[in-house]
Amino acid sequence: MVKILLIDDDIELAEMLKEYLEQEGLVVAVCHDGESGRDEAITGNYDLVVLDVMLPGMKGIEVLSRIRLESQVPVLMLTAKGDDIDRIVGLETGADDYVPKPCTPRELVARIRAILRRIEPINAPRQSEDQLIEGVLTLWPKKRKADWQGRSLELTSTEFNLLEVLAENAGLTVSKKELSEKGLGKPLARFDRSIDVHISSIRQKLGNLPDGGSCILTVRGKGYLLVKG
Repeated sequence: MVKILLIDDDIELAEMLKEYLEQEGLVVAVCHDGESGRDEAITGNYDLVVLDVMLPGMKGIEVLSRIRLESQVPVLMLTAKGDDIDRIVGLETGADDYVPKPCTPRELVARIRAILRRIEPINAPRQSEDQLIEGVLTLWPKKRKADWQGRSLELTSTEFNLLEVLAENAGLTVSKKELSEKGLGKPLARFDRSIDVHISSIRQKLGNLPDGGSCILTVRGKGYLLVKG
């Protein structure tokens, strides 16, 4: 059974969402404040966390930051409609995706299922059954594990999927449209900067190549390219 943790201080809304998600076959636990939500999120008991940005006391972004110190559990942020700052900061802090409030329960379920699908290995040709190796990058898709220059990478589920798509197409430009569909599990929306923010985070975690250059190049107007090792 898929287990979801919902962190939202709106008791009435949280109960409505909980009831709807349970009707969809999900197991749902609810926390109404950031501190208890953070403590519950890092237990390892959940497949995904739905986290409201606007929480009393410890704000949603701070909760997310503390979760990421100890866990890479997928996190879906609930943000204020039209608030691009919250969305970008959330993505930069390690959120996998966001849904603007108010949202319909049906939309929330769709986004949750899209993230959960991305956790599964992408169905594409592999260099071997267990590993995808490109230069100093090694990915273990089944284990959701990645190494760069012999050191382990701490990637969110979305970052892992995007890096996997780039590695499978190393040396080739991958469009934002393809990255959004395969990495985020949704069509590319106009003015959506999610891909750019996630790629920026991946770059920071990888660091530069020995010659000082970036391992992921921006191909203006087209997409991104992982430098072939």
